[in-house]
Amino acid sequence: MAKGKRGIKAVIFFIILQLTMPALAQQAYLSDVVVTNTLDHLIVYFSVNDCFTVDMNRAIESGIETTFTFYIRLYKKRDYWWDSKVADREISHSIKYDNLKKIYEVKLSEQNDDVITMKDFDEARRLMAEVIAAKVIALRDLKKGEHYQLKMMAQLNKIRLPLYLHYVFFFLSLWDFETDWYSIDFRY
Repeated sequence: MAKGKRGIKAVIFFIILQLTMPALAQQAYLSDVVVTNTLDHLIVYFSVNDCFTVDMNRAIESGIETTFTFYIRLYKKRDYWWDSKVADREISHSIKYDNLKKIYEVKLSEQNDDVITMKDFDEARRLMAEVIAAKVIALRDLKKGEHYQLKMMAQLNKIRLPLYLHYVFFFLSLWDFETDWYSIDFRY
């Protein structure tokens, strides 16, 4: 009898370990951050790494729409006082697979929500994970000689399933990710 209980406990431990391992195995993070400017705007480029899991890839290929939201905040640094927020930008990238046409549809909010279609899943994932030349603020709104801090982070929007399907597909919560805030200090 004692051996049977130990066996059940081992099986339960193994199942819990299998369910939590994907969440522990990878932590999404921002990289390749470049802050620069055009003649009129402060712009930023960056990528999110380790944001696609095997389960997420399968779900996308089964037609579940997935959205990443990128938060970009610019603060004016102040001594002996709280920093003041100068700009707050939210960008979203969405991907959906059309099983009938066998194409991926990627929508990028920083490109006027234009839908880009492609057949290559790797290219679609690359577009999802890269923010390219996102305008943060007009240069006329910055003051020469002031210190600023730019903060960025990425988050996978929670998947909303109809009715009570979220109880059946409880594993979708293992996809949830949020990167740490990445910050850069600079003087304008």
